[in-house]
Amino acid sequence: MSFCVLIPARLASTRLPRKVLLDVGGLPMIEQVRRRAVASGASRVVVAADHPEIVACIEDHGGEVLLTSPDHVCGTERLAEAARLLDLPADAVIVNLQGDEPGMPPALLQATAKLLLENEALKMATAAVPIHHWAELADPHAVKLICNDQGHARYFSRAPIPWHRQYFPMQPQDPLPDGGHWWRHLGLYAYRHQFLQDYARWPASPLEQIESLEQMRALERGVQIAVYCAAEVPPAGVDTLADLERVRRLFS
Repeated sequence: MSFCVLIPARLASTRLPRKVLLDVGGLPMIEQVRRRAVASGASRVVVAADHPEIVACIEDHGGEVLLTSPDHVCGTERLAEAARLLDLPADAVIVNLQGDEPGMPPALLQATAKLLLENEALKMATAAVPIHHWAELADPHAVKLICNDQGHARYFSRAPIPWHRQYFPMQPQDPLPDGGHWWRHLGLYAYRHQFLQDYARWPASPLEQIESLEQMRALERGVQIAVYCAAEVPPAGVDTLADLERVRRLFS
């Protein structure tokens, strides 16, 4: 399989400043993420940074890195600039791995890319994992999605979808009814390069702004988003100090 991984990395994160440079298992977090991407079998792994400190960090560890504009409003736009600078072919498959996901399984990157590599008609893919308890389904920070019978996303929401009117609402730790209808979206994407450039030029869509979910921009324009449904839930990314301590325990 031939795909590349681009990793957007921003220094001035809001909830945990400079988190991509914080130590995780004896290495800066962004370097741990880069090594996960290398282990996926990608033909090329490049960090798209917004600050010279990140560039220096990756270069010190022998990785490939680009300095991109600090003005991008989302990681997807940063990746579009990086892909242009790299002059990637229009049909290249690009995996977007967030710079705060040091626990992301390499096999999951490969499986998401494979959806596009095996179907030339598809332009975008992502990944999801099962939701088993009401507390996660009701959590607005856990993005939910619904797929059609072809495995393509129909909608993403921070609300608990689909709503089972016979059972909901439930107690926080109650297991969800059997049936496998509830899926949590992972912030992992694969795109074809030309589509990535098109996406970056489109204005934010109404549902994207309502849900604060950038993938809605593609859905509202009729783009099919293939979904790889993984059986096992990977470790969560790092947004807070508590997340950082949890990930450090995993690496220790």
